[in-house]
Amino acid sequence: MDRSAKLIVGAVGAALAVTVIGTVAACAAPSGPAPQVQSGKSALGDWTTDAPGVRRKITVADLPAPYATRAVYNGPHMVGRPQGAWPKAPAGFKVEAYATGLNNPREIVTAPNGDLLIAESGPGRIRILRGRSGDGKPVTNEVFASGLHQPFGIAFFPPGPNPKYVYIGNTDAVVRFAYKSGDLHATGPMEQIAELPGGGRLRGGGHWTRDVRFRADGKKMFVSVGSMTNDWEGGRGQETNRADILEFDPDGKNQRIYAYGIRNAVGLAIHPVTHELWCSVNERDNLGDDLVPDYITRVKEGGFYGWPWFYIGSHQDPRHPNERQDLKDKVIVPEVLVGSHMASLCMTFYTGSSFPSQYKNEGFAAEHGSWNRSKRIGYKVIRVPLKNGAPTGEYEDFLTGFVTPEGNVWGRPVGVATAPDGALMVSDDGSGTIWRVQYGK
Repeated sequence: MDRSAKLIVGAVGAALAVTVIGTVAACAAPSGPAPQVQSGKSALGDWTTDAPGVRRKITVADLPAPYATRAVYNGPHMVGRPQGAWPKAPAGFKVEAYATGLNNPREIVTAPNGDLLIAESGPGRIRILRGRSGDGKPVTNEVFASGLHQPFGIAFFPPGPNPKYVYIGNTDAVVRFAYKSGDLHATGPMEQIAELPGGGRLRGGGHWTRDVRFRADGKKMFVSVGSMTNDWEGGRGQETNRADILEFDPDGKNQRIYAYGIRNAVGLAIHPVTHELWCSVNERDNLGDDLVPDYITRVKEGGFYGWPWFYIGSHQDPRHPNERQDLKDKVIVPEVLVGSHMASLCMTFYTGSSFPSQYKNEGFAAEHGSWNRSKRIGYKVIRVPLKNGAPTGEYEDFLTGFVTPEGNVWGRPVGVATAPDGALMVSDDGSGTIWRVQYGK
């Protein structure tokens, strides 16, 4: 789904009453009854129905038949941010542009000391932003490392307050740099830890992002590797160790497949309480507007998620009639279905304390936006409600407004992270901006 990694300066803006314009925020706290959940056909929606607080639940019963609508190419028409256009958050939240002028900012993570590390994938570097000055901008803005191959995933090892390394998911390898808290620049050479199936557009085609996360106890490393193809075109050889989440020891040894049949798990996350592995997945294209839903789910060890023969359970992909019937009953149905072709990218869990209490430890995911749908969908950040650490199956619009009333696009969210002061930080590779979303400040 997510075809673009290039920086294109873009624009948008349908004003919505419940959202923040510039740095002016509504002061009322979220209150009242739980939001009404859009279900059935109305849950599918598109950008014209997006607004902070709109909640949806898509179920298996809502899936149309393959080719119910024709497949279309409808990539975003990127424009510069129009005057007055600004991301829109729920009442009580304020949205600020923390850093601008970045080149293809993708994944964003928070270091134990509070620094923000951003993968600028196009130019092949990792940038560090630190602090917040009187005008709301970073106090420090430095390049930590460069000369990387489409870097995306960033993870600190060992997990905890005193990491010794920062690991980077290049498109063709996991690498690491020696690191101690407060480092602004790499102090030693890059060390390759594990070779990965090279698949970036600069290195042979296919899904190129590689996210990296460590198990909470630090004993295993998870790496997501998307498929080379949309739907297994070309056969098995080029898909070896792809459409998988791989597991390694931290030194890169003992590689194995942790979960498979996951077309493109762009974002990985570890829940801060349950320590379960989650993923945010781009599903396949060219079956129509509302097939196949992207999804967010907990990952089961050894689990099979269907690609390419099945989708969302035992639904047979029509391009693979009667194939692999031995796997049909093994397909796991993902827990949170989001809109088809939304291009669900990075995800995180909110670990701050400045948002209202209902947000604590809940999920957030960046939806980069569609290209294979007649009406645009995505281009927003969504909230994933949990109950006792388990997803409810619903998702809620949290940050919208990146599409203009005319349907043009000026911003495309990619990464999400919790800042030390509890703000939610969002990278946007459409406008080259890091957005800061804070409650009541």
